[in-house]
Amino acid sequence: MKNRYTGLKLGLVRIALTGAMFSTLQVFAQENALEGVARELVLDEKYIIFPVASEINEDECETQVLELEVDGEKVREFKIRLAQGEPAYWFFTETQEFSGKRATLRALRLADDQLDSFFAIRVDNTFPGEDEVYTEKLRPQLHFSSRRGWNNDPNGMMVYKGEYHLFYQHNPYSALGGNMTWGHAVSRDLLHWEELGDAVHLDEYGTIFSGSGVVDWNNTTGFQTGDEAPLICIFTYSGECDAGPWSEGQPFTQAIAYSNDRGRTWTKYEGNPVQGHVKGNNRDPKVIWWEETQEWVIVLWLDTGEMAFFRSKDLKRWELQSILETGEANECAELFQLAVDGNEDNKKWIFYGGTGDYFIGDFDGSHYTPEGKLTRYSYGNCFYASQTFNNVPKEDGRRIQIGWGLNHAPGMPFDQMMTFPVVLTLHTTEEGLRMFANPVKEIEKLYAKEHEWTNVAIRADDSFPAPGVEGELFDIEAVLDVGDAGELGLSIRGEEIVYHPKEEQLVFGEQTAPLKASDGSIRLRCIVDRTSVEIFANGGQIYMPCKLRADDDNKTIAAFARDGAAEIRSIKLRELESIWK
Repeated sequence: MKNRYTGLKLGLVRIALTGAMFSTLQVFAQENALEGVARELVLDEKYIIFPVASEINEDECETQVLELEVDGEKVREFKIRLAQGEPAYWFFTETQEFSGKRATLRALRLADDQLDSFFAIRVDNTFPGEDEVYTEKLRPQLHFSSRRGWNNDPNGMMVYKGEYHLFYQHNPYSALGGNMTWGHAVSRDLLHWEELGDAVHLDEYGTIFSGSGVVDWNNTTGFQTGDEAPLICIFTYSGECDAGPWSEGQPFTQAIAYSNDRGRTWTKYEGNPVQGHVKGNNRDPKVIWWEETQEWVIVLWLDTGEMAFFRSKDLKRWELQSILETGEANECAELFQLAVDGNEDNKKWIFYGGTGDYFIGDFDGSHYTPEGKLTRYSYGNCFYASQTFNNVPKEDGRRIQIGWGLNHAPGMPFDQMMTFPVVLTLHTTEEGLRMFANPVKEIEKLYAKEHEWTNVAIRADDSFPAPGVEGELFDIEAVLDVGDAGELGLSIRGEEIVYHPKEEQLVFGEQTAPLKASDGSIRLRCIVDRTSVEIFANGGQIYMPCKLRADDDNKTIAAFARDGAAEIRSIKLRELESIWK
């Protein structure tokens, strides 16, 4: 394509726009590219919206770096793939914190055929496609996903005054990873989520990697200004991974931000970073309150196989206590107590990294002592980087976990999701102490219709299709008697969960988990969404969150037996409402 500005050494063009906006185009011409393109916007609406290319055609569209300045100060920098032609979708960033101010938006470099898209960027109170959000073909209907953009690790999970706060790794400008920012949503029932907008944006120290959140009830940080307790987010700055010119080359460091209005607005601590670089890619701080010494405990991944434990009185000054050799437990640390078999007088400390595989042991506020080797937690392909909620009220007492559901949604204006919230408990088994996972009881709010069958015989090489039942969203509880079947299980929209009695294995696609029958039967619970199924076996001892790639035309549920007969002792099939209704 011929550059429309070829021959210009330097041009300055002023272009009038509607809505009290005007733009200045400063052009340095290169072959098929423009450098130094800037325009001014008046931030008198809710969003700045951007026309972007589809992630499916990522190799056909250049990624550009855009900067936003307000009052002469840079407040945003991000990489974006502006459409080269008709946009696939419109993405946005919130601007309420700069309401009424004049801003400069600058592209460091633009492909010639992205110029129209650059000048299509505008401020608005809505964005094209907003009325279709949550109804898209591949949108999870039981799992949280961001309205626009990529999301991965859950971050900063805490409870304050009846609200569950879920932060998450978010790219507001693309359905691909990058521009790591902390998105933020709240819920009162762990099901229905309201996005509050991005809480923490990247700056000169780096993109905003994972971390945790706490309620500073005692105002140890000194941040409190009113009646509300400060909410604190503790996160990692990364200038070494996907950074732009603003922070490129900055090391991994740790920082904090705080809110005095129940998480509606956030302020970065002026003394950031609070912890400098220690080693490697040190990141993902997990913070808990240690009541005995009235201090904060911080767990920080240092490098492969190493986790560091710090203590702090105010979250601003950290003191190293110990380093734990963790083997294959890396990144995204978690640390919490669970009662053994529900006995509050007998508790153990659970410690895990990104995979969720866990240690059981003891912790004295400075040193963690594992009692054995890592124990496998998830047997699926749709789980990583989970957290549990801090500050769950004592009268509730549950340890509630949400993870990153690795589940690609090709061609959509969003990508990835969160796993369904589960309650973690610790039980004695034949293999020793094991952590169980089960869906939160709040799921009952989604029940629309319930079907139940008992004592249904399934002949060899036959099946029992649930009569009159079709759909995409289910909570299924089944007790299946093995009989003499060589294989038995459930068919979820044509995709089979298969139990092999001889091998004592549960299989879904390429995922396999060990499972022993008890009294000649297996117990399965399945949370079925459009593109995922989370399998809980034998009371939650086996947790298997998996991607589901079912035929669009198949909405059926069935039980089956092969190479012998089996029996459905009982099956409850509950049709569910969408969390977005």
